Amino acid sequence: MSVDILKTSIEYLKGVGPRRGELLRQEAGIFSFGDLLEFYPFRYVDRSRFYKVSEVLEDYPYVQLRGFISDVELHGQKRATRMTATFTDDSGSLELVWFNGIKWLKNAYKPNVEYIVFGKPSLFNRRFNIVHPEVEPVSPGAINQESAMQPVYNSSEKLRAQGLDSRGIGKLMRTLLPLVIDHVNETLPPHLLEAIRLPDRKTTLSDIHFPSGPNALKKAIARLKFEELFYIQLNLLRHKLLRDEKSGGHIFKQIGDYFNGFFYQCLSFELTGAQKRVIKEIRGDTLSGKQMNRLLQGDVGSGKTVVAVMSMLMALDNGFQACLMAPTEILAFQHYESVSNMLAPLGIKVGLLTGSTRSTQRRELLTALKQGELQIIIGTHALIEDVVEFDKLGLVVIDEQHRFGVAQRAKLWSKGHVPPHILVMTATPIPRTLAMTLYGDLDVSVIDELPPGRKPIKTIHQYDSHRLKVFGFMREQIKQGRQIYVVYPLIKESETLDLKDLTDGYESITREFPLPKYAVSIVHGQMKPADKDFEMQRFVKGQTHIMVATTVIEVGIDVPNASVMIIESAERFGLSQLHQLRGRVGRGAEQSYCILMSGHKLSNEARKRIEVMVRSNDGFEIAEMDLKLRGPGDIQGTQQSGILELKMADLARDEAILKFARDKARDLLSNDPHLDKPAHQMVARRLRALYHDKLFWSRIS
Repeated sequence: MSVDILKTSIEYLKGVGPRRGELLRQEAGIFSFGDLLEFYPFRYVDRSRFYKVSEVLEDYPYVQLRGFISDVELHGQKRATRMTATFTDDSGSLELVWFNGIKWLKNAYKPNVEYIVFGKPSLFNRRFNIVHPEVEPVSPGAINQESAMQPVYNSSEKLRAQGLDSRGIGKLMRTLLPLVIDHVNETLPPHLLEAIRLPDRKTTLSDIHFPSGPNALKKAIARLKFEELFYIQLNLLRHKLLRDEKSGGHIFKQIGDYFNGFFYQCLSFELTGAQKRVIKEIRGDTLSGKQMNRLLQGDVGSGKTVVAVMSMLMALDNGFQACLMAPTEILAFQHYESVSNMLAPLGIKVGLLTGSTRSTQRRELLTALKQGELQIIIGTHALIEDVVEFDKLGLVVIDEQHRFGVAQRAKLWSKGHVPPHILVMTATPIPRTLAMTLYGDLDVSVIDELPPGRKPIKTIHQYDSHRLKVFGFMREQIKQGRQIYVVYPLIKESETLDLKDLTDGYESITREFPLPKYAVSIVHGQMKPADKDFEMQRFVKGQTHIMVATTVIEVGIDVPNASVMIIESAERFGLSQLHQLRGRVGRGAEQSYCILMSGHKLSNEARKRIEVMVRSNDGFEIAEMDLKLRGPGDIQGTQQSGILELKMADLARDEAILKFARDKARDLLSNDPHLDKPAHQMVARRLRALYHDKLFWSRIS
């Protein structure tokens, strides 16, 4: 028989039916027998141990007891009805409580019958109880090694209401497994299975649901983690291979007057070793005859813009145009100002195109760009409009790329007759495992040095009760000619979250720092763009001393004179966001400060985040910790990738498995780049099954 049984609609499994089938589709994404087979438990309960009532402690996650049930009683009326019973063994007794399913349960338990009771103990009125315990009579089949490791499955309120709690899903799995296990095909070739020394797929799937013991479970988990990461890496590396084969790139043979003129005449500082290394890597890419697709990571203030400018000058030296796309008008304008100033001595024509560019100016820009008179254009999403045509586009630089969708990037990528080289920049440090998974098809460069003379930002944690002390510090900084950011997480007061909100904060700041001695700006995401720009420009020009803002200033404003960043309700921000906000200061030569304000009541996780921020300025260390605390799904910009829906692997803990899987994927492709060999047909089939519906975005970074 073929493997089509795995594609059978889930409603045809005994015990499911149309109603439960629809719920499984909606709540758990389970459409077929195969989907249910790959719906793995998230933990296991060891049912081999029995406790005595006298051994029970409140902090136990669960206990399994063996004894007798008596004194079954009903309390309350109608919906408020509950049922209680007394459970007794030879060491003592506790109470069992039920709120649901009472009419089926009230006559279920017989005196003088020994039962196994399993559940979470809690203490109420100095007596232990178990609410909604699992109960089954003692029988030879109820206590055996097979049921010792009990799987626990994710469920939902709607599924539980239809009897599909973890135990209900486990019953379906016991029905399913004998039906399908013989139709499961292996997905890893024999030589790879031998190399990783892990079980075949049939054994793995049996043991992941109903492990014969702890060792079998350990091997099944390892096999599934490896396989999951192996196919992600294989897909990324294969796309990179195909792209390199098919996508020829412009060759920048010449290092000429523009590059040399900038390096010897315009640079007023020495490049760091990291900047020189990255420029050399980019130079190698543009000489290779293949399209460059490089991710440039660098902490805030590490000098990515200079590297981007020198890369654009390589394009200009070879007769090509370059463009730089930024996510916001403010950031695009700042790039335009800094690039224009840097390149002014060389007479290079730089243009700015945003949604606010006036019609007349826009027509002139587009004409100059099409005719090749405009060498560099900087802009926002406006650059991807169909009317924007280049004469000879050679290099595209994309800043803070996670803020653009892949379809938007694709439009820019297609504007050259030959695909232009792509340099993607991000100031959000990406953990190694995430970079290998999200950007595994890109070459990665890292600027891991700050320019000499930059002073590390001093980060301080202050409680709300010290606010007057903080106000005094702010006055002292303003007196020295510095400017200050005050950032809030919300615009209006929340009924559910006890947070300082921006409107109250603004009123409080203006009371403490009144006109005419002090001037305060306010910026948030609900303002009209023109009003927001006006307020930001006042701060940039030094016309206001304090900017009260939400996180709209996280990216896109550079004020070297701003030396203090105060983050209100810091416990409500993620580590990555705190680090990005801190990066708004420390841009000048003066000592800068970041003050994290919080209440006294902090969760353990919030306390850890604040401790990391106070201890470290290293963006990569912070990114690694952020991944461990939050998991990959919450890291900014990763959701659009579509490849982080991991069922088994954990990027925060499985770096060694990921590296091993990547090495094995690379070895396989070096031996068989197109997966044509008979031994690899199963791999090709699995790859198609996993990724057939995913567009080939890797060609556009």
